[in-house]
Amino acid sequence: METKGYIEKGKKYVMNTYNYYPVVIDRGEGCYVWDTDGKKYLDFVAGIAVNSLGYGNKDYISNLTEQLHKFNHCSNLYYNMPQIELAEMLVNKSCFDNVFFCNSGAEAVEAALKLSRKYGKKAHDENCYEIITMKHSFHGRTFGAVTATGQEKYQKGLEPLLPGIKYAEFNNLDSIKELVSNKTCAILVEPVQGEGGIRPAKKEFLEGLRKLCNEKDIVLIFDEVQCGIGRIGKLFAYEIYDVKPDIVSVAKGLGAGFPIGAMLAVKKVSEAFQPGDHASTFGGNPLACTAGKTVLNHLLNKNLLVNVEINGHYLTSKLIELKQKFDIIKDVRGIGLMQGIELSVPTAQIVSKCMEKGLLLVGAGANIIRFVPPLIVTQDEIDKAIEILTSALREIKNES
Repeated sequence: METKGYIEKGKKYVMNTYNYYPVVIDRGEGCYVWDTDGKKYLDFVAGIAVNSLGYGNKDYISNLTEQLHKFNHCSNLYYNMPQIELAEMLVNKSCFDNVFFCNSGAEAVEAALKLSRKYGKKAHDENCYEIITMKHSFHGRTFGAVTATGQEKYQKGLEPLLPGIKYAEFNNLDSIKELVSNKTCAILVEPVQGEGGIRPAKKEFLEGLRKLCNEKDIVLIFDEVQCGIGRIGKLFAYEIYDVKPDIVSVAKGLGAGFPIGAMLAVKKVSEAFQPGDHASTFGGNPLACTAGKTVLNHLLNKNLLVNVEINGHYLTSKLIELKQKFDIIKDVRGIGLMQGIELSVPTAQIVSKCMEKGLLLVGAGANIIRFVPPLIVTQDEIDKAIEILTSALREIKNES
């Protein structure tokens, strides 16, 4: 079937919730993908910060195949070895004591919201249920997560939203202090805002949050769904800032394409959950946890974190050089391999031109282009991406 035929079938049978590009991805290798017409693309989207190991990683394929030959799923009425082993790896390499597995970032955030309310009511009283989140944040599409998201465009038409959520200014500690009361059970923040425009938190801001939460016995939650699991150069984003939260939510890169989410918590907080308080049928699935183990092994034992650190700096330097050449680039910001450029023009045309030239990019708001390639990306591939982007920007400049 030709690409046009697949697209027509997609429009007919797949629910209309995405603005699809007229491309059907067929296969991938390394940091490249090919469409059904045989066109090759350098992929700097990576499933939106998901495909940590790129495409066709031999360990990933071998480990998942081996597990699939054993068994594909069992209920959480029973233990399974990949789940236990992945939980042990995550705990041993973090400041947390326990892990809850689920299937996505939104579910990991939902689990964090529920656990923090359970803790607030247990540690304080029944009126301790309010959660403070940040404006311009993004936490997912389920009802609790979308309510916690500080962007009205994602909430439009869904009202009434979950009660007890308040919104403060990101990187503004005073705006949070104004909202804190005896009802506050948790503060939720992304160390690097993703959909909000690739905006890193200031170290003193996160340090101030930690101090405030210690003083008031408030649960501090970091949403590291996009910025965690090696994306910015450390296994967990909180390590960059040396600020330890009570709960962290991760997903995306943890499974390198296999759906998995996880909420990690310190024991003081995690003990607020008892059997029956929360669950997930597919959470801790042995295939998903095998994928997660493979990713962590590459990050921790095969120098993948080193690659992120080195090539994150390299990508930043190349984007800064580009900014000096084009005045429509107003800012370059990010950490590691989570970078963004802010433009004075809408990004859609630039993203489309880059796609035509063989580079896949994604926006993060109307005027931000995001760069979240596979963590295995090389400097040669970064150079190729910059070359294509430069060509697209020149065309835009000449057309204006």
